[in-house]
Amino acid sequence: MPGVSGRVLVVDDNKVIRQLIRVNLELEGFEVVTAADGAECLDVVQQVRPDVVTLDVVMPRLDGIRTAARLRSDPRTRDVRIVVVSACTQAEVESAVAAGVDAFLSKPFEPVDLIRVVRRLVGVDADTPQEGASAGTPGTA
Repeated sequence: MPGVSGRVLVVDDNKVIRQLIRVNLELEGFEVVTAADGAECLDVVQQVRPDVVTLDVVMPRLDGIRTAARLRSDPRTRDVRIVVVSACTQAEVESAVAAGVDAFLSKPFEPVDLIRVVRRLVGVDADTPQEGASAGTPGTA
């Protein structure tokens, strides 16, 4: 699809969720790579150089919030856009904001909402007026 570009790293320990996110993003023309947890994400992110990383919060080995903090602390990945896709508690949301997460999507989510958030973070919709995009996203640089 011309006009839609971007690479997304989808990180979730649930294979079904990973595939659901992957299929929805690929249908929109995104290139998608997946990782099963935060530790794998940190390995893969250097090779893949994604525009956006989607992170689940509750994962084995390295959870999403600690993964986000590590991505932000590394000069090579400091500027990657991060969206947490998880059923978060308020405390987890606050921790994620402190770690530098750009956006949130609650599970269960609608695929259209996933596409909207990722397109906005990649900058695909940057040249069009915001059509109902939610204004409350933290960390706009």
